[in-house]
Amino acid sequence: MESNPGTVAELVHARWGDHRPGLWCGERTLTHHEVAGGAAARAALLADLVPPGAHLGILLDNTPEYPLWLSAAALARTAVAGINPTRRGAELARDILHTECRLLITDRTRLPLLDGLDLPGPRLLVTDTEEYDALLAPYADARPDPSRATPADRLLLYFTSGSTGAPKAAICTQGRLAAAGRSLAGQFSVRPDDVHYVCMPMFHGNAVIADWAPALVAGAGVALRRRFSASAFLTDVRRYRATYFTYVGRAIQYVLATEAGPDDREHRLRLGFGTEAGAVDAAAFERRFGVRLVEGYGSSEGGAAIQWRPGTPSGAVGPATPGLVVLHPETREECPPAVLDPAGRLLNGDEAIGELVNRGPSPFEGYWRNPEAESERLRGGGEYWTGDLFYRDTDGFLYFAGRTDDRLRVDGENLAAAMIENILARYEGAEAVAVYAVPDPVTGDQVMAAMAGAFDPGGFAEFLRAQPDLGTKMAPRFVRVVPRMPVTATNKIHRALLRREGVRCADPLWWRPPGEEAYRRLTAEDAEGPLVSPRGALDMVRRQGLEPRTR
Repeated sequence: MESNPGTVAELVHARWGDHRPGLWCGERTLTHHEVAGGAAARAALLADLVPPGAHLGILLDNTPEYPLWLSAAALARTAVAGINPTRRGAELARDILHTECRLLITDRTRLPLLDGLDLPGPRLLVTDTEEYDALLAPYADARPDPSRATPADRLLLYFTSGSTGAPKAAICTQGRLAAAGRSLAGQFSVRPDDVHYVCMPMFHGNAVIADWAPALVAGAGVALRRRFSASAFLTDVRRYRATYFTYVGRAIQYVLATEAGPDDREHRLRLGFGTEAGAVDAAAFERRFGVRLVEGYGSSEGGAAIQWRPGTPSGAVGPATPGLVVLHPETREECPPAVLDPAGRLLNGDEAIGELVNRGPSPFEGYWRNPEAESERLRGGGEYWTGDLFYRDTDGFLYFAGRTDDRLRVDGENLAAAMIENILARYEGAEAVAVYAVPDPVTGDQVMAAMAGAFDPGGFAEFLRAQPDLGTKMAPRFVRVVPRMPVTATNKIHRALLRREGVRCADPLWWRPPGEEAYRRLTAEDAEGPLVSPRGALDMVRRQGLEPRTR
């Protein structure tokens, strides 16, 4: 056995004969050896059902069957398509059919999602049934055999959560997943006696690449949470003696919103790794739980990555490695360095913010049957364009500024939603903030913010006037006050939903008419008027006997 296995199949095989507890989920515990044996049984079944290179879809919560089938796919040289259970109807069917799944692994709780769908291709395996147990029984004595697997074997097809169009299925081979696991295991000094708490959904790359894979490399244990629960977080961490976890989106904020207790530091956790917690919440998490959060960056497709290192300034993700540059998306010229005030506030965002591009070697392995999306990512002879906005300080440290989809154009000026969010997050009543574009009645965008928490229109207007780094175009035209921020299945703010609903939403909505600083409630008449509605503006132009300008 080589010291650095090049395939996930070899990593699975390495746990054969290891009788330490290795997988926990609820009341169920499996040893590492039992996990390897269960994977071998499923791999043998796969070999009789589908040819090598075939795809199977997994439509499950985080149950033990998920890592067992991931491991089985590696041994059988097949690929897993993680199916998002929050998708419905035709969209759900599209994901299964697009990835050409020959098998679909699910359980009885998810069967209703498939009712009425036209799915002529895949065979259905329902894991919590007697039929399933009977199907596996003949393979109970199988042993894991990694000898046929190669690093180039396709292993994962995981959907990226794009805000527009159908999700894209990014490809990840056994070699790339094994390498990512080794890198993170080394970076965070993962040991065999560690326990990785997997509470993010395993259909998403975060849980598999950043949590499960480094545990597999190091021989660490894995504790599964069927679905993320902020209220159960600390209970689970103590129960499983977890030492490491990953997070995305608003998960950290939800945990912080739970009631604090005098025993919040009584646990074995030493590290959390993820994205989008933000410096304020990361500091609050460490104060309360005594656990350092490491914010990293890696594009879902693997095309670019930034690693935090000691000395990284507050708010920065990490240093730019050779090949990583911030480019203007239209001119493709490198953006000038950021100008920051003593408090770290960005003063030249309009010129310093651009798209992060990797001009060096990239492990990006493409999208499944989507050449148009691949050409959007790879430009200029191999440059990988991440679709994410960043700025870079004079010392070479990179700061995340949002998605390119989150860029707004207001009165001819380009703005990054994340920069405005960072400012609005200082408002005392704000528990969570999302900034996004809604159509301007004439041309371009207007700034809209969704805010969870307490909102006082007068106090908010006064707060905005006091912010030295709030540009003249940044103040929200509309503020939607929500009881709880809508999120996707991976706990990221559901910006596509917010944009789609715009000013026609059921929540209380405040607005600031042009030329005014005070906010007042938006009425139905306002919403259809020329200052808010493009249709209202067009009607006004026509009533005046003028011809509307075309854009």
